[in-house]
Amino acid sequence: MENLGDRMTLNRRTFIAACAAFAAATRPGQAYNELVSHEAPFSVDWLRAEAERLSQSRFQPAPMVPEAWRNLSYDEARLIWFRSDRAIWHDEPRPLQLDLFAAGHLNERPVEVNLVVDGTAKTLAFDRALFDATDKFPDPPIDATMGYSGIRLRTPLDKPEIFREFMVFQGASYFRAIGNGQIYGLSARGLALRTGDEGGEEFPTFSRFYVEAADPGDTTFVVHALLDGPSVTGAYSFEITPGLPTRVGVTATLFPRVDLDHVGLAPLTSMFLFDETNRHRFDDFRPAVHDSDGLLMLNGNGERLWRPLANPRTLEFSSFVDSDPKGFGLMQRTRDPEAFADLEAKYEARPSLWITPRGDWGEGAVRLVEIPADKEIYDNTVAYWRPRDVLAAGQRFDFAYDMAWGDDPAGVPDVARVINTRIGKGFDQVRVVCAIDFEDHPALAGDPDTITLYVNDGRGLLSPGILQRNPGTGGLRASFSFDPEGAGEIEMRVQLLRDGLPLSEVWLYRWTT
Repeated sequence: MENLGDRMTLNRRTFIAACAAFAAATRPGQAYNELVSHEAPFSVDWLRAEAERLSQSRFQPAPMVPEAWRNLSYDEARLIWFRSDRAIWHDEPRPLQLDLFAAGHLNERPVEVNLVVDGTAKTLAFDRALFDATDKFPDPPIDATMGYSGIRLRTPLDKPEIFREFMVFQGASYFRAIGNGQIYGLSARGLALRTGDEGGEEFPTFSRFYVEAADPGDTTFVVHALLDGPSVTGAYSFEITPGLPTRVGVTATLFPRVDLDHVGLAPLTSMFLFDETNRHRFDDFRPAVHDSDGLLMLNGNGERLWRPLANPRTLEFSSFVDSDPKGFGLMQRTRDPEAFADLEAKYEARPSLWITPRGDWGEGAVRLVEIPADKEIYDNTVAYWRPRDVLAAGQRFDFAYDMAWGDDPAGVPDVARVINTRIGKGFDQVRVVCAIDFEDHPALAGDPDTITLYVNDGRGLLSPGILQRNPGTGGLRASFSFDPEGAGEIEMRVQLLRDGLPLSEVWLYRWTT
């Protein structure tokens, strides 16, 4: 499980500046200049040079915030919140406003927040008066180490006068975004290092943020970040266009401190507890609980692959070897509220996230890590691109990709999607039945007998497949069974074809006891 408590970040501000900001008479609509503790020229070239400079020396984490703030419980940390009427740029005619999070609880080391205005980076000192709290909040003392843990972006999405949040950066290199009308679900990261390795995973941190001031009329917003950690530094830029989907263009430059033999580019993290593939393991009133239900891939050959997610009993790794992938992402295809029956969590409104690499990413694999979980509070699914080659220490590595936070991606082959997978005991309560529903797609019209059902596991354990029209969906259902006794682990592959040409995406699944 990912250690979300490892929040090594950087925050360089003096005690005098922090105390001065705290003592200032903050009022609604306070100008951000009252918070500025330092100014310096800023450019992307400078940020890359700064990352390279840091990579040439040993990693130095920021000091922790005061112990009383670190010791806040989860419930206590929820008793303090940022006042939106004191948002950065609240009193200026700009289409972007910025909220701040106080460090503490899991976020033990603060990050540095800078505003970029006319080519100048303005560092913000911590100000307790930006936050409101209930009378039950312990209100720990503040010293020079106190700071912010992250940032939240807001813009008018539905009504010109109402600024709504659409993206958050907080914790290590984690960030989340939503499409218009959605709610937060899965997360992304700047970089993953050694995920699932026996020696433990490393979590480099976005230690400094540089948020560009938006001009009136702007619809795309820019955030830069400095990545720092024991093994690597990096310079990141995010070009963010909120909407449905919310689009994020990512460009990054890495400077490894050590040879990196297990790197995850464009890493995604989500939660999958159960659905109709493993419903029998959970005594719950809801039929499904997940932020994402499958991994979608478009490989270098243009083949569209769908791998339903699993919540295994033991840690599982899957690698989908490829060259120059066209895209991959964790999807939330289930959009029917009754499929979840959860009026509070609203899992049907969680975003899908699709990654489109820019340029050629070479040889490697889309890697899927599935971690056993017994509660929905755990993010137990990780997906990323793992390059085959080592990223050598002392070298520079550039990569870029586009993100779409919303629904199913555009620009993928138009074939029939898998809309549900059911797995469980059959009538005899001995054999396991797999039923795969494909959507009602024009390619599947007509007599199912004209369509070839390809079912294979490489071991001959699966029964011949049956293809039938499903009156409930209008599409086709493919089903087969197998004897689980002694089967151990089964890698299954299913696809619909006509005259050798694909009519559906490829369904992949690993069944384990």
